[in-house]
Amino acid sequence: MFEVKVETSFSSAHHLLNYKGKCENMHGHNWKVEVTARGNELDKSNILIDFKVLKKLVNEIMDYLDHKDLNELEDFKNESPSSEFIAKFIYKKAKETIKEIYRVDVWETPTSRASYFELED
Repeated sequence: MFEVKVETSFSSAHHLLNYKGKCENMHGHNWKVEVTARGNELDKSNILIDFKVLKKLVNEIMDYLDHKDLNELEDFKNESPSSEFIAKFIYKKAKETIKEIYRVDVWETPTSRASYFELED
């Protein structure tokens, strides 16, 4: 089994819905994101996923999220944009293009991380 990971970041504002506490108010984070691809098969160059291809895709998703109020984005309408929900959103978007996407980790602080992955059948 091979894994390839890229790390990036974006900045955005959000507020949590159906939540009582400070995070129900508008606030922002400098989010760190790690996207992992996994697979058993390498191509003829012995590469699972070209880092350049993975980075380009992830950066396109980050451009959509960066310096935005997440609550105002169409993909987040009527959803609470928690770290968990953001990880799932990035996973689903990336998986549309690269089937080997395995896991997405999102840090809202250096010590607080949420992950999303799907169990294989």
